Amino acid sequence: MNLRRQIAVTVALVSCLVALTVGLLVHQASVRQHVDQERGSAEAALAAVLDGYGRTGFLTQAWNAELDQPQQLPDPLRRLARQDRQGSMLGPSSSGPRMWAAAGFDGHVIAVSIDYSADARDIASLDRTIMVSAALSVAVTVLAGVLVAHRISRRLRTAARTARTIAQGDLSARIGPLGRQRDEVAELAAAVDSMSAVLSSKLAGEQRFTADVAHELRTPLTGLLTAAELLPPGRPTELVRDRVRVLCRLTEDLLEVSRLDAGAETPELAPVALGPLLGRILAAVGGAVELRIEADARVTTDPRRLDRVVANLVANAQRHGAAPVEVVVAGAVVTVRDHGPGYPADLLEHGPQRFRTGARERGHGHGLGLTIAQGHAAALGVGLRLANHPQGGAAAELTFPP
Repeated sequence: MNLRRQIAVTVALVSCLVALTVGLLVHQASVRQHVDQERGSAEAALAAVLDGYGRTGFLTQAWNAELDQPQQLPDPLRRLARQDRQGSMLGPSSSGPRMWAAAGFDGHVIAVSIDYSADARDIASLDRTIMVSAALSVAVTVLAGVLVAHRISRRLRTAARTARTIAQGDLSARIGPLGRQRDEVAELAAAVDSMSAVLSSKLAGEQRFTADVAHELRTPLTGLLTAAELLPPGRPTELVRDRVRVLCRLTEDLLEVSRLDAGAETPELAPVALGPLLGRILAAVGGAVELRIEADARVTTDPRRLDRVVANLVANAQRHGAAPVEVVVAGAVVTVRDHGPGYPADLLEHGPQRFRTGARERGHGHGLGLTIAQGHAAALGVGLRLANHPQGGAAAELTFPP
């Protein structure tokens, strides 16, 4: 149940409870008033009858007065009168409810009764009025509560939608003012906007730092690689050259990640046949990779960027997976699958993260390959989904736009 329904249900329950309580209080007060009024009239009538009977010895016919055996007199009142005591109570009769009053007098039971039907009708009419008024009050209150809840819910949904956009990487998104109210929702929106601005500033600073470091390292590493080529042949020289090449590749990857983060490159799109293009890419990658074309398709993409995507996915499969590595083309969907242990759960949950790799051994990647593949895929408008195949192994699925 969403917030709007929770507020509406709560308002409805409280309104019904208040209306029921007020209705019962008014009903009881009305009944008490009518009963007390008719009880007073019945007791006054009984007093007049008793006085007349005591003076004349005859029973007046007013107020339905009866002597000794009133047939419809309630039993509790009859027993009370036989004890030479006096009382009154509301009871039934053949003609409807009546207010009875009775007393004992010289061994006789004298009773009078007053018709209570009009009072009962008045109470019933008042009850109907209370019910209608309560229903209208509850309906109006619930409607007002729904409108207020809808307003709050709409503002919260706007904030949540913007927060999800920020979580997906668009740190330029802002909630902005949510109406003229300066309430808790507005404070939440301002806090989210402030957080987004701070994150954007920090991320921009980190991106500039990464780009500056990679750029500054590029020149000395190029000189170091040239110097390493001049060393005399031997095992130490090979180790130096290998480590320098690794540093150079890492620097180039960092520069590429920085350009992708900054959105500094624009893809050069062109229509190409997917199968032959992947054949050329895999031939350049090298290694044992099986290309299977189930249904070829022509797509509009940037071959250079697609080369970087597929090459990094295949390199990741070769480095962290197990043979055979398969690339399957099924129309506009390309799947790169290996038969290793699959992607780590953390990667599937949070996505690729730079300098975090599933390999436990040192020297087995820097976690930039999947990050670069994801960045180029996003620039091309290609969907990249990482999952573990039901039959084992990791599977990266590229879906090209129509």
